[in-house]
Amino acid sequence: MAVRTTPAPQFVQDAFESPPLQVGSIPRFDGLTTDLGTSGYSPIETGYGQMADGVLFIAVKTVMPRVTAAMWDWWFGWHSSESARYKLWHPDAHLHASTKTDLTGGTLPDRARYVGNTSYVDEYVGPKLQQLSIEFRDPVTHGFTVPSDQTVVFGRVGSSIAPVELGWLAHQVRPIAGGAEMRSRFYLNLRGLHVPNPEQAACAVQRGASLDPADLDLGLDLGRDLLLHCGQEMNHLAGFLPELHAEFSA
Repeated sequence: MAVRTTPAPQFVQDAFESPPLQVGSIPRFDGLTTDLGTSGYSPIETGYGQMADGVLFIAVKTVMPRVTAAMWDWWFGWHSSESARYKLWHPDAHLHASTKTDLTGGTLPDRARYVGNTSYVDEYVGPKLQQLSIEFRDPVTHGFTVPSDQTVVFGRVGSSIAPVELGWLAHQVRPIAGGAEMRSRFYLNLRGLHVPNPEQAACAVQRGASLDPADLDLGLDLGRDLLLHCGQEMNHLAGFLPELHAEFSA
């Protein structure tokens, strides 16, 4: 497996180097379940921008030969309990991962290992280190339609060291000829409050994490960097996910 991250596809690089989306073209969060429908495509599949109310939008499409939706459900249930596994996803930017509850043992179905659980990660998005919590939700209860050959990974994004929710993420995986495609969406600056896990926050401080208010300023630079980061990590992991799944999913 590569020790450096595979570059993002050229169309992602092109979007990264392009200006942000026009404000009026950005789809609203309340239309997400329609945007990530079981078929068809949206006017914006890859791009970044910011609405007039400050909501930051990022979309990335990743084509993944030989990959299935079930492999991604397995991955999200398997990788977050160990930093070494998390680093496989983006060797250049991922530093740490842990979970609120380690559910990797036993005989739970793959989705049950992460839906309802919380992942804590330290990663670089562009030049900035982010300490994040991702509380994974059941997409069906939030209005998504998820056929048996598809999956939607849906989560509430927050800080792992501050009582702040930052937004939402969704990754839809559905079959195409020869493999699958992932359609990723991020909506940030849709904020709220949450209670950080005290043990995790203490561990983050021990790792040298500190709260800089500037880290909570989620502007266009972060959106642009996140677009490239997502394009890199999804494309990179997809290149060897079938082999990883075959070796470790049994």
